[in-house]
Amino acid sequence: MTTQEYFDISGCTAIITGGAGFLGKKHAEALLDFGANCILADINANLLDQAVGELSMREDRKKRITGVLVDITCPESVNALLAQSVKQFGSVDILINNAAKNPKYENISDNTDLSLRFETYPVETWNDDIAVGLTGAFICSRTIGEHMAEKRKGVILNISSDLGVIAPDQRLYRKDNLTEDKQPTKPVSYSVVKSGLIGLTKYLATYWADKGVRANALIPGGVYAGQDEVFLKRISSLIPMGRMADADEYKAAVVFLCSGASSYMTGNVLIIDGGRTCW
Repeated sequence: MTTQEYFDISGCTAIITGGAGFLGKKHAEALLDFGANCILADINANLLDQAVGELSMREDRKKRITGVLVDITCPESVNALLAQSVKQFGSVDILINNAAKNPKYENISDNTDLSLRFETYPVETWNDDIAVGLTGAFICSRTIGEHMAEKRKGVILNISSDLGVIAPDQRLYRKDNLTEDKQPTKPVSYSVVKSGLIGLTKYLATYWADKGVRANALIPGGVYAGQDEVFLKRISSLIPMGRMADADEYKAAVVFLCSGASSYMTGNVLIIDGGRTCW
């Protein structure tokens, strides 16, 4: 095989959870560009319709992109997702566990929900975040991964975060003229979910190694999306490359991790963070 052929995923079918989200659509774009069929799985019907509409504007993609309304915290809903995907495309070859709740405190001037500080963090919010980001990935991996194991081929890609390998620097979110007990923070559940996905990745990689199913994790850093200038200045000072990522800068890595180009890689993490975790 030529090097180029290793990246060929034409005819493969991918399910992307949280597929209507900002990065979910980028993952889909990348796989569509290399010939895959993509199922965007999301709980938000309006965003899902919009995302499918945007991604199907190119004529060559229209028959290769679809959206499925799903609650990934519900096993029956995920079973239905798999059944619909197999009915439409024949099988599922790639699962990207991308869905997660991610509260944004990157606009320093915004009002902040102080209940999300660790001392007052609601158990209900914790349970909800874990259910979507971690339990949802477990349910999808169990259901869709078993389908892959039965046909002895498949790839599971878990989208973690740099905050899965380092602690959040809470100084990024500080506001002037607030006492310490009123400062906004990145919630604890986000770090736990993203760390847990790395553990899930290693478990899956060894559990189904003899079934031809590979599992890896992508560790992206922060992505530029029009954040507050104060926040941008602060976070850029923590990144050796001096900037956040452009949303398109992860697309090639997604193709690598989902294709035969990474055929001897499993149970591992690929960190793309501008060098932030080096410091």
